[in-house]
Amino acid sequence: MPPLIGLSAYREQARWGVWDTSADLLPSDYAWAVESAGGVPVLLPPSLPYAAAAAAVVARLDGLVVSGGADVQPERYDAEPHPRTVRWRADRDAWELALLDAAYARGLPVLGVCRGMQVMAVHAGGFLDQHVPDLVGHEQHNPGGDGYGDIAVRVEPGSRLDEVLGGTGVTVRCHHHQSVRTHPGFAAVAWAGDGLLEAIEAPGEPFRLAVQWHPEVTPGHGAGAGVFAALVEAAADR
Repeated sequence: MPPLIGLSAYREQARWGVWDTSADLLPSDYAWAVESAGGVPVLLPPSLPYAAAAAAVVARLDGLVVSGGADVQPERYDAEPHPRTVRWRADRDAWELALLDAAYARGLPVLGVCRGMQVMAVHAGGFLDQHVPDLVGHEQHNPGGDGYGDIAVRVEPGSRLDEVLGGTGVTVRCHHHQSVRTHPGFAAVAWAGDGLLEAIEAPGEPFRLAVQWHPEVTPGHGAGAGVFAALVEAAADR
């Protein structure tokens, strides 16, 4: 049986056909990336009560993706909101933190994508920088709208991510205005040319990797296919 990979999702007001209603959704690129890697995607919208629901669903999964999305609520890491930190989703924060509690308790392989990397850092007791242009002086990591910035990334030699990507340099697609400052229990393993942290991983097993870029939008590229394939392989081995 192919491994079941959970994908954390939004609950949003959405429009399609004749409908304009609340919907549970996520860009299809995530599911396609999991399918391409040999897994079966399972959408995980916020579900109450968070802890009990997370434990129930994780018991049926083989791996977890904490997906990209809105800013993490600054209160989660004891910070005041930056003027550019807006539209956080308290329901999704609570849900994904509960999913991580349950996944770690069961030793599930976990991949964090963009916001997912930030959630994993906050779950570990880390801190976020709330507006990347304040740090690097440009907006190439998030060019605006629905566009992605193409960012050259240096990967730590000998890291799990280095093994996954098969090389120490790669160009990735980014869409984020926040970044991880501290990440207890995780090693920093990739950086952009401007010094911004682009990936973290936990040493040893189980598989716990998080990238600041969007590998799902380049599933045929090394920076995309590699990380999803590594997650699915770890899930299958488990």
